[in-house]
Amino acid sequence: MTIIYCCQLELHDSVYFATREIGRLYETEPVIHNYALCYALGLVDSEIYATTVAQEDSYRYFCPEQVPKYEEHLTPLNNQGIYVTPAHSINHTSVLNTWKYANNNYHVEMEKTQKNIPSFGRAKEIAPESQFEFFIISQKDIELKGKLPKWIRLGKWMSKAEVEIHQITKFELKTNDFTFPHPLNPLDVMFTHQVVSYDVINMPPVSLIQNVTIRKGEFYQFENPFNSEKLRIPAKMEYRFKG
Repeated sequence: MTIIYCCQLELHDSVYFATREIGRLYETEPVIHNYALCYALGLVDSEIYATTVAQEDSYRYFCPEQVPKYEEHLTPLNNQGIYVTPAHSINHTSVLNTWKYANNNYHVEMEKTQKNIPSFGRAKEIAPESQFEFFIISQKDIELKGKLPKWIRLGKWMSKAEVEIHQITKFELKTNDFTFPHPLNPLDVMFTHQVVSYDVINMPPVSLIQNVTIRKGEFYQFENPFNSEKLRIPAKMEYRFKG
């Protein structure tokens, strides 16, 4: 049994993560990667959702090394039939913050500087009250298993965001040519669908695609409960890690 959840989140703090670095400017793209959402929603390494991982890959209590283990952490979600799409902006504004830093060594040998220029940078962040939307496709009612959180943390500053979730009660599974306007993870969709055209959103760890046109693919057709927009979202998506 397939269940689709339409989720909207509203930022209560400014959100920062370095999508791209342009000289001293660190820019945050108004898109939230589906990997980040899985962690923020508490779906990774969870006893509630039966997605626990091996002890050496444990995420819940202590990470012995700062090395991403996306394959080890997200494969259990495939086994449970849980998939989260990236989040696109419904409306957003950006703020530009300038920061400076200095050398805090306790002992410094006085040397003549070559240039009297302070070390600084600028961070382009997504402002509070910005809103995003994403979808969860699950083969079981994860709301019954354990309530999905109303509040989550996002980005480098662990910024606070409020989540509103609506279960989509009416949808159809069809096969035809279709276009999905919002971001998708290309690794998760290209193995099961013939992707004809798309626009690229450059961001780590896997660049996303949007305005995706698919030929003769399976999709779920439904009406967005928030705005009555009619959508066709690809079916059979799951996390993949090798192109």
